[in-house]
Amino acid sequence: MRSLAAAHMETNPPLEGDYTDSDGLLRCGKCGGKKRSRIEVGGEEIIVPVWCECMKQAKAEEKNQSAALMAQMRAGELRRLSLMDSALAQARFTSSDRGGENARSVETCRRYAAKFPQMRQDNRGLLLFGGVGTGKTHTAACIANELLEHGVSVVMTSLVKLIDGGAEDICSRMGSIDLLVLDDLGAERSTDYALEQVYNVVDSRYRAGLPVIYTTNLTLEELKHPTDMRYARIYDRVLERCFPVEFRGSSRRKAGARQGFEEMKALLESD
Repeated sequence: MRSLAAAHMETNPPLEGDYTDSDGLLRCGKCGGKKRSRIEVGGEEIIVPVWCECMKQAKAEEKNQSAALMAQMRAGELRRLSLMDSALAQARFTSSDRGGENARSVETCRRYAAKFPQMRQDNRGLLLFGGVGTGKTHTAACIANELLEHGVSVVMTSLVKLIDGGAEDICSRMGSIDLLVLDDLGAERSTDYALEQVYNVVDSRYRAGLPVIYTTNLTLEELKHPTDMRYARIYDRVLERCFPVEFRGSSRRKAGARQGFEEMKALLESD
């Protein structure tokens, strides 16, 4: 027992400024706290090292730094596995999203990200629907990035890419993915094979009790009453678990392309 106490003493030696109190115990020169204490073991009194407040604070900071580093490493690994396009990896919620005709929809999505632990527990996803280029995919990526930065496992990909690459891998990983973001629901080929793959992904996620965010160019009416009844069982699953959020307006991509064209035209026509 004495040798063990002596070993602890060696790892916690006196520092400059430390002093011995009237009881013969070492105290910290900074906080005044005890760095030694007497205890009784087997009827014998021995002196053992203890942590003063300075040491407790230093250990707590070291633990916090280690936890922050581990969280950063986990976030980096999650981002690597997220399958997100590099352009979408930069998408973030900003103050500029608070204006415009889709401000309310974007705010709903921001709140979904903020309340994701409850959404995950309740198996509640989102259905972002509206015309081409209205910001659905960008907003879905904002949610994904927000959650990835907080250590949530997210996979974001399009259904078309998923089917072309094989859906089996995603289905096998369903239980380890906190949130699945599937872009362009309804854009896949309408072959029996493609629809079966889509259904397998949707149904696997449904049965796993974990949320999905879908984006689609289809209207809510088209989702509720598909002309091709092969889609009915897919859309029923989606509508049952996903809160619909509409995105309106003209295509932002087209507007950006027009602006770029005008700028290029001005450059090419000027001397």
